[in-house]
Amino acid sequence: MNKFTVSGSPHIHGDESTKKIMYGVVIAMIPTMLFSIYFFGVDAIRVFLIAIIASLFFEWVIQKYLIKGPITINDGSALVTAILLALNLPSNLPSWIIIIGALVAIGMAKMSFGGLGKNVFNPALVARVFLLVSFPVQMTSWPKPTPITDGLADVITGATPLGILKEGLDAGKTVSELTPELPTYTQGLMGEMGGSMGEVSALALILGGIFMLWKKIITWHIPVSMLLTVAIFSGIFWGVDPEHYADPVFHMLTGGMLLGAIFMATDMVTSPMTKGGQLIFGFGVGLLTILIRMWGAYPEGVSFAILLMNSTVPLINKGFKPRKFGKN
Repeated sequence: MNKFTVSGSPHIHGDESTKKIMYGVVIAMIPTMLFSIYFFGVDAIRVFLIAIIASLFFEWVIQKYLIKGPITINDGSALVTAILLALNLPSNLPSWIIIIGALVAIGMAKMSFGGLGKNVFNPALVARVFLLVSFPVQMTSWPKPTPITDGLADVITGATPLGILKEGLDAGKTVSELTPELPTYTQGLMGEMGGSMGEVSALALILGGIFMLWKKIITWHIPVSMLLTVAIFSGIFWGVDPEHYADPVFHMLTGGMLLGAIFMATDMVTSPMTKGGQLIFGFGVGLLTILIRMWGAYPEGVSFAILLMNSTVPLINKGFKPRKFGKN
């Protein structure tokens, strides 16, 4: 006999569902996926397909034979994780490493906590950091974007803009001396720079973010607080010493800044529930990112910053509890 719990009003009605939200995120990522395929060609398609197939397979196997619960691969969450994982990888990454990444994302970071809604850390970022630590050479070999309109060409690898900047500054060069090697703002906006498949076009990421804001899949609080924090702190250092610190626009357009702010930090499972908590979370991610970029061992810091702040979400939620209905 089915038992229903009936509570007093007010009741909130809506047509939102996990499946609808997840596939909304997938739609938002389509511009970035298309830009990736445009610049990296067949290799990008290979990375996407392997990540998606492997992620769906591992979730199905774990649910069917280990957890022995309902199969939920159709809810879109594994698909979102797979695409985000692919967007965080270089297009020339060997297929077997992509499969390992999918196993880590689904098996370790998601299903070991009990599945969707129970994981503490963003699965795609856990996999990215795991692969970066385990396979540093393969994970830092960045193909330079070659538009498919240019035809087939040999893959040329090179450092990312953040890598060029960090290596140059460590070697005693100034920002002015490194400027000819760095992409222009237009190139950063359109995608003509080295990096992971999801880092090449700021414009595509912004379009996806606008779509999710329009559909109310995300709110502005985390992206704005994160990007504003980065802009303020990088702007302070740039204003004090522009020869040894990059300007805020450079930080916005390069690396995983926009990918992280729009698609990764806003993950509803691993981010705070309240608006105030989200502002604090975004501030923390932005501050940690700029600290790692300026003084850390890695030229990029978005992934580490988001994962570190993921660990603080239970504490943030405890400190920023929503007000009970009817309570003054």
